[in-house]
Formats: sequence, C-alpha cells, structure tokens
Amino acid sequence: MRRLIVNADDFGFTAGINRGIVEAHERGIVTSSTLMATGRAFEDAVRLAKNAPHLSVGCHIVLIDGEPVLEAKQLPSITSENSGAVRFRDGLKSFAARTVMGLLNEDEIETEAGAQIRRLQAAGLNVSHIDTHKHTHLFPGVLRPLLRAAQACGVRAVRNPFGPRKPLRSSELLRRPGLWTRYAEVRILRSLAARFRDAANRADLITPDGTLGIVVTGTLDEKLFRAIAEIIPEGTWEFVCHPGYNDQDLTSANTRLRESRETELRVLTMPQAREVLQNQGITLISYNEIIPRQTSQ
Repeated sequence: MRRLIVNADDFGFTAGINRGIVEAHERGIVTSSTLMATGRAFEDAVRLAKNAPHLSVGCHIVLIDGEPVLEAKQLPSITSENSGAVRFRDGLKSFAARTVMGLLNEDEIETEAGAQIRRLQAAGLNVSHIDTHKHTHLFPGVLRPLLRAAQACGVRAVRNPFGPRKPLRSSELLRRPGLWTRYAEVRILRSLAARFRDAANRADLITPDGTLGIVVTGTLDEKLFRAIAEIIPEGTWEFVCHPGYNDQDLTSANTRLRESRETELRVLTMPQAREVLQNQGITLISYNEIIPRQTSQ
C-alpha cells in the first residue's frame, strides 16, 4: 500500500500564497497545509482554512528568518532586537552551526513553539500536525523541545523530514546538475533519520515514513513530479510543496521561492497530477487520516 500526504508549506506567509494553497487543495492534489503563526497574512489564512473543511491544517513552526510570537527577553538564545523589531537571529546555516554546538536553549524553543501552536488553536483551528520552516527539526536539539511542545498542546503528528535513500532515479539527477548540491546535503543529514524516528516514537507522536520533494524545492515541474511519483516506496509518505502566487507582497518578502510557486501551483492543479498518482496505485490522504480517532470511554 502506498499513501501520500501532499502538504503545502508557508500558509499565512502572504495573501497570494494563501490563495494558491487553497486553489491547489480545491482544484488539485494538496490535502494538508502548515500555517505560520506570525505570517503577515495569518488572519486571511485562518479565514480560508475555516472554509476548507477537508484541508488538514498544521503549524509551520518558524525558528529562523522570521518573527517570534513571544518577546525577545523570553528568547535570548534564538532572537535579537534591533530598533524595537524582534526577529530570530539566524539564517539556516548559522542556526545549524549553533544547534550542533549546543548554543540554543531548548526551553526557549519549546516555549516559542508552544506559543505558535496555541496561536492557531486560539484562532479556532484544529492543529493536526507540526513541521518547521526549512526543516530545522531534523536537528535533535530542536526536535526534542518541539515534540514536548506538541505533546503539551495536544498535537499528535509531526513531519518526518527525512526522505527515502533515493528520492529520484540516478538518471533524473544526472540530467539536472542544479539538484546535485541539494541532494548531497540531504544525503549527509539522513544520518539523523534513525534518531528522529526513535524520538517521535518515545513521544508517542505519529509520523509518516518520510518526505518527498525537498530535493526539488524551487525546481519542481511536471516531469519531476512524474519522476517522484514513480519511485514512491510502500508506506505513508509526505510530499512537500510550496504553491502560491508571486504577488507584490512576495516580492518584498525574505524568500528565494518566487516564480517557482506559480509553477508548482500549475503542476499541483493539472488534471494529470491525480491521474499520475492513481496510475501508480497511490492513494491521497491528509494528516487527519493518519491520526487515530479518540474514542470516548
């Protein structure tokens, strides 16, 4: 059996991204999405989510390249304040280095992650799962406090950020040299996969078997989508995507993903997308469908 969750990241980042995600859900194959608690279009995303009852909505926890929910004085190891503006202090590379060196306070990460989840819950959303902006929870020093925050907030599922050993056929990689660096990075970090699985199991959080699409972030097209669909292993997997519209708000935002979001939107809503998955014997599901229903005593 092969099951696939298609999760659109960055819900709440801009109104154009919100619109693209909802279109990819209503007209395409997106089944789940993760919402940024401090995104500039948060309220718009909440409104849209409440009108999309079949869209599973999780929390896209941001610890880099963004703003926290809490004040800087509560988060001295992960934030900085400049002219009254509080932001997370790191980009991905420096964040990774400081995580490995043990310079990030896990209690601060847990407290901020919990505050972000609770902001979604306070807005009336049922938070089905969590993941992180730029997959920072693949590092054990971030994963541990995130799992504690999820438990405290009653969230029962978490993204497994590690992919299969071969996320694409070798022939497809050879034709696209632009993917080689990303592929090498993902391969190196895969050494942390077993520790992730053990930690999630100990925390009693449900997680898919892994993720697909991370290697092709920013380059996804119809051919790559078909290539990925052909090699999805047995089990339950998550396809990570970033659909949206490249509107004026996105032009001024801190992101490298601009025109590629509209390309992904076209791929995810093309009629052939659902057919490709059906022809491979793949069933589309959402995060809500992997969480066991709680029965009353």
